[in-house]
Parts: sequence; C-alpha cells; structure tokens
Amino acid sequence: MQIRELLLRRGLLNRQQLDDALAETNGLRVDQVAVKKGFVSEADVLRAVGDELGLPFVELKEYPIDRELLAQFPTTPIFRHSLLPLERRNGHVLVATHDPFDLDALDELGLLAGFKLRPVLARREDIIEQIKERLGVGGDTINAMVAQQADQGIELLEELADETGELAEEARQASVIRLVNELLIEAVEQQASDVHIEPRERGLTVRFRVDGLLRVQPVPQEINHFFAAIITRLKIMSHLNIAEKRLPQDGRIKLRVSGREIDVRVSIIPMMHGEGVVMRLLDKNRMQFSLKNTGMPPNIESVFRKMIELPHGIILVTGPTGSGKSTTLYSALNEIKNPDTKIITVEDPVEYQSDGISQIQVHQKIGLTFAAGLRSILRHDPDVILIGEIRDGETAQSAIQASLTGHLVFSTLHTNDAAGAFTRLVDMGVEPYLVASTVEGVLAQRLVRRLCPKCKEAYHPEAGDIPPDFPEDDYPSEFFRPKGCRDCRGTGYAGRTGIYELLKADVIVRRLCVERADTNQIAEYCRREGMMTLRQCGWLKVRMGQTSVDEVLRITKGDTL
Repeated sequence: MQIRELLLRRGLLNRQQLDDALAETNGLRVDQVAVKKGFVSEADVLRAVGDELGLPFVELKEYPIDRELLAQFPTTPIFRHSLLPLERRNGHVLVATHDPFDLDALDELGLLAGFKLRPVLARREDIIEQIKERLGVGGDTINAMVAQQADQGIELLEELADETGELAEEARQASVIRLVNELLIEAVEQQASDVHIEPRERGLTVRFRVDGLLRVQPVPQEINHFFAAIITRLKIMSHLNIAEKRLPQDGRIKLRVSGREIDVRVSIIPMMHGEGVVMRLLDKNRMQFSLKNTGMPPNIESVFRKMIELPHGIILVTGPTGSGKSTTLYSALNEIKNPDTKIITVEDPVEYQSDGISQIQVHQKIGLTFAAGLRSILRHDPDVILIGEIRDGETAQSAIQASLTGHLVFSTLHTNDAAGAFTRLVDMGVEPYLVASTVEGVLAQRLVRRLCPKCKEAYHPEAGDIPPDFPEDDYPSEFFRPKGCRDCRGTGYAGRTGIYELLKADVIVRRLCVERADTNQIAEYCRREGMMTLRQCGWLKVRMGQTSVDEVLRITKGDTL
C-alpha cells in the first residue's frame, strides 16, 4: 500500500504538503513526517490506514483493559515498541499499536508471551500513557534492566563527585541512573512543580504536584528493592553526603531535559521507614516574568503598577507557600528595572536568576541571614531591595529602616489576607507607627486552576448550586465546569492563574494600624472602600470562564467577605 497515495486520495494531505513531507523524511515514513509537521492528525492517518488494512481504530481512554492479561506479558517489548495488550477475543489477544507496519515488534511480543496477536490501532501518546498508568513510570527499567545509554534525555550541567563505597556503586548502575532520569523526565513532561518520593511501611509512593494538586504516579512494586539506590543517586546528583541518613539535607541539581534547563531543589528528610525526598522543579524556559501574565484584573494591575514606581516604602505580597508570590515579585522587578535603577535581592534560596538584578543567597550557617544581608547591601547604594521573606522581628526592623532611609522594599509574608500583614508586623515587635508610615500596600494572592480550553463545558446551574455571596446582579449568561480530555489528562484543568486582593494604605488604614486595630477592622474598612477580596476576584474569573465555581470555593475556603 502506498501511504502517500492513500493520504492524497483521502484528502488528508494536499500535493504541496506531501512534497514538503517527502523532502524531510530522513528515514521516517511520509505519514510520520506529516503528523510531526502538523499537516494531519495521527488519529486521521490511523483511521485511514485501518480502513485499508481492515484494522479498527480504538480510543484507549474509553477501552476496558484486562489487567490480568497484561500481567502475563513481558514488559520490555511493551515499553520498547509501545504495544499494549487489551483483551482476549476469539482465540486472539487484541494489541494496540500505533504502527501496523512494524510486524517484527508484534511477532516478538507474541513469541515471548506465547499468544496469537491481532493488532488494533491507537494513538502513540495514548498507548504510552496507558502503559505508564498500568505498569508504572520506569517499569521497563525495573523489570528488564535494558542496557541503554544511561543519561538518555538528561544532561547534568555540573560534574558529580567521585563517591566510593557499596552505596555509590549501586547508584552508579546504568539501570538506577536511567530510572531516576525517567522519573525526572516524566515530571517535566507533566509540568509538575514538585516530585515527592515517600517511604511507606510497605513500599514507596511517588507523587507529582501538578497545578497545585498532588497526583499519585503508578510505579511497579519492584521499585522498592531499588529505593536505597535511588536515594543515593539523588544525593550524588545534589552533591550531598551519601553516608548521612540521620539528618535532613538540602541540595540542588542543575540539568537539561530535552533541551530545557531545569533547576531542581532537593530536600531529604529521615522518616520512620526511610528517607523522604521532595524535589522542586523550576523550568526556566517556562518562566515569563511580566505583570500581564500574572492574571491580575486591570483595576488591580493599574494600582499595583503605581505602587511599584514609588520612590520609597514597603510593598508586601502575602499568601501561603506555592501561591505565586515569587513570580509576582520578579514580575514587578522586571517592570521597573532599567540601567538607572540599582536592584539588589536577598533570598533563600535564589529561585530565578535575572539579568540586571544583583542577587544574594542567604547562608544561615555562616551568619548571612536576611537581616545581616540587608544591613550589608544598604552600603551598596541600592534603589530597590527585595527581601525574600520577612521571617522574624530583626528582618522586619531592617526592612523598616531601609524604607525610612529612602529605599523601595519588596518582601513577602505568610498571612491569610492583605489586612493581616499590618498586625503580623506589629506582632513581630515593630512599632505600629513605623508600620503605618512605611507600608504602602499589601497584595494577597492565591492560584486557581484554569479550565482546560479544549474541553470545558458550559452549563446553567440550578438554584442552590451557586454560593450566596456570588454577585446576583452580575451573573454570566453561562457558567463553565471541567470535563476532562486527553490534553489535560482527564482533570478538566490546564495551568493556573492568580486571584488577588490589593490593599492600598491610606490615612484611615494608617490610623487603624497605629491604634492597633485587629485584622478584621482593617479588612472591613477596606471592603467598604471598594477593595476587591480574593473571593470576589475568584468570582470575576468564573464570570470570565477561566475557572470553575468549585475551584474558587476550594482555594478561598474560609475566606470571608
């Protein structure tokens, strides 16, 4: 069968597209090149080929897969050739393949398993996803120990220490290196922010945090036998002490995955059943520091832009860990940085490196704390200072003094809302009149998941489905909710956006602060004056069709109007 003629006859390619694809085959078939260049979808090609060969096309997401049958097949050819046994039918086993012309692969699998196979067609991406879901990430490495290049797909950007000993020898095995690499590659492909490797009484659990929520990753049971070697490999990559198993350790890995530079922060803590690992992944290629990309409503963004251009004062960003505070601060610094402005930061750790900004890494062990670093950088004549976090009274006092001496200071606090920042600083021991005279504004924020643009569905809620605080006079014509598709891995969400609450300090707010008014009094006054709360900003995102009602309720649970 001539595939090129089939694609033309079916109208899947025109003559120009076919010529373009033929010019770039380089060992690939013309249909594979056409799919790669986006001329045609893989599903349309498979359906056309299937019609010619009498092979059905199946949607694996909707297909009931026989797990007991799958367990009877060797995993190495399944992973190597992306073949997935589905079910027994009429004396044969149906096997999903994305390449019906690769008969050698089907013969190999059938011979090794002792079954007669009958192919059906499915997308390659769907087959791989289902294999990982049922056999686990790195299942082929665990079961087959395939001798392949160990560092395939990952390039370490720093040389590793030449460790010795039995543990180090195990960690240097090609199979262990490849397994760790596969976990990292899978996390990057899923756009995970964190990887959790947690020891349990009966084995280990691997979880990825994607869009703020943890997802359990299926891994084969046999991975438990390699747990110590995996931890040792991660310690070697992070330049940590592989012999130390009683104390927490923190390290860092710089690597390149598929051409993308990834910075990995590694934290290892001894637990009841072994050492637990959490890795935070910072994908430098994905970070775009611009206030326009943060998702601020226009009325909040315009006020915030005026604040960050003030000559002096303190601007605080508050919220829990992982709420996007660092991204907002770096976006603000990028807006105001220029050759005429000296910007210095003191951070723990320095998460994102930015040209035109002088950055200092805190080292607690040698006495370089936030407060000590801040005292030193004032002698470097900065115009703008970023303090990674105000954690104690000493740092708070230093920030106040820097502001009073004519510097614009940015920093973060852990408070539930914007008004709480004033009382938190007072609780740290700063005099109320100093807080009132220096803090210019507080931005509280959270991150909500965006509805997947490809599968979100419109609906009209019934009475009682919408919370009573949703503004009745501003109901949208239709609401949207998650559905789930292949692109969003069935979650109904893809990416996140921010919701914000901006408190601008005026005469009344400063007076309330001096009078030691509690958080509720300050917040109530600001709401009367028109401040948009986190919850109200969330409802705005719902009206715009960006997120769902349930997501706003989840993130702003406990927040009051």
